Amino acid sequence: MPRTTPPRPVDVEALFPGLAEFRRTATRLHPRPGEPKAQDSSVAGPMLWPADEPWPVCTAAHPKGTGYSPADVRLARRIHAASEGRKKTEEELALLGTLQHRLHDPGISDADPVPMLAVAQLWARDVPDLTGPEGYDLLQVFWCPFEAHGPDESVDVVLKWRRGRDVGAVLVEQPEPLVVGSPECVPQPCELHPEQVVEHEYVGLLPEDLREAITTWEEELLEENEEEAEADFPTEYSSDLSLAPGWKVGGFATWHLTDPRPVDCTVCGTPMPPLLTAHFVEWDPASESWAPLEDRRPDLYRHVITPTGVHLGRGYLRVHTCPTDAFHPHRLSLQ
Repeated sequence: MPRTTPPRPVDVEALFPGLAEFRRTATRLHPRPGEPKAQDSSVAGPMLWPADEPWPVCTAAHPKGTGYSPADVRLARRIHAASEGRKKTEEELALLGTLQHRLHDPGISDADPVPMLAVAQLWARDVPDLTGPEGYDLLQVFWCPFEAHGPDESVDVVLKWRRGRDVGAVLVEQPEPLVVGSPECVPQPCELHPEQVVEHEYVGLLPEDLREAITTWEEELLEENEEEAEADFPTEYSSDLSLAPGWKVGGFATWHLTDPRPVDCTVCGTPMPPLLTAHFVEWDPASESWAPLEDRRPDLYRHVITPTGVHLGRGYLRVHTCPTDAFHPHRLSLQ
């Protein structure tokens, strides 16, 4: 089923014509739990991975033998989904209790290589804003199942660009780690329903005159709302008009939890826009502004607001790539 983002509450470029210089498209991926195939664009679906090519592994030294079973994580999610709207049975509660215990595998040392998790497979035919090396039409994304890398203690991400036509026999039994650091590192298999939308730059990175004009407009809206004793939240630039939430490709980055910082290529110094954003919610549950029209059913909200089950850092993980050369090392940013 396609997903349709409602029109923005107001035409922001009509209000602030200067914003036309700070627009960019993004493709909302709209992941929803399903059973994708190896030939599909997906989150956590089977990869179109060559049978004769080694699977990505994490070789960094960090604790790897204690955590949770990926199979148990998925089973617990199925139990929660099946009991939606009713009280869980004693059997379900007992099973959930066993699934939520941390495991320890003494056979895995900190230095052992462990398979990375398959995170996303994206075809250029499906995702208009997927920009990669010329002639490559497929991106495969993996990450280490432990948030233990670098000063931010984040996951380590691997990108693999491919020409889909070059893949021959596909690896059937795809490796998976025995344990993961937390259930929130394990993405739920999801089919994608890509939709291209227009975004505008994060407010803190706009020129001062535009920032001031937007702030004044928001303050006036707030005053009107208070005078009319309206319970609804007034329209805001940051939450309603600029950046789409959820998993997306392209667009702009939000810096709402930290001050903006440059993300430049370590090879050529070129500013690196976000390629892929993994956000723990599809939209703010306090507002329906970005909720697709097809999903505006209260009985669906729990499933579609957090479809992938992923929650890394404080909720946002972004993968940035170099627009000059996509094979230059990528960088991550967290919010």
